[in-house]
Amino acid sequence: MPKIHIIGGPGSGKTTLAEKLSEEIGIPHYDLDDLQWDNSSDHYGVRRDPDERAKLLDAILQNEDWIIEGVYYAWCEKCFADADKIYLLHVPRRVWRRRIIHRFFRRKLGIEKGKRETVKSLFALLKWADRFETKNLPEIKKILEKYQEKVVKG
Repeated sequence: MPKIHIIGGPGSGKTTLAEKLSEEIGIPHYDLDDLQWDNSSDHYGVRRDPDERAKLLDAILQNEDWIIEGVYYAWCEKCFADADKIYLLHVPRRVWRRRIIHRFFRRKLGIEKGKRETVKSLFALLKWADRFETKNLPEIKKILEKYQEKVVKG
């Protein structure tokens, strides 16, 4: 069974692709946000302890098959190494900005399940996504060079 890692910036379509693949091939899908952030906290944006996060990730990687998706790369080297296929998603700025804003409003209206964002956190995410494009994405591409035989760009 396959092990698939999907990486890309906010609003690039990672979750949508992961959910579709999970349904089509019948393997579990894991969102790295659930490892990075303490969703049981009373406040939005509380990071999980790195040791706890590493244990959770190791438990996922022990499975025979998985789909892991997220923006994270600094603590995901083992994911890349273990993956059979790595999807690197990149869409134009206007597309990801529109998707992030629409997702925020769908969550606020209760149409979509999600995190407890605020208007302040929305603007922070949009600003962070701009930095992702110029700083993180080039770093990710450099890391993925050694896995180029299993990288699919989309």
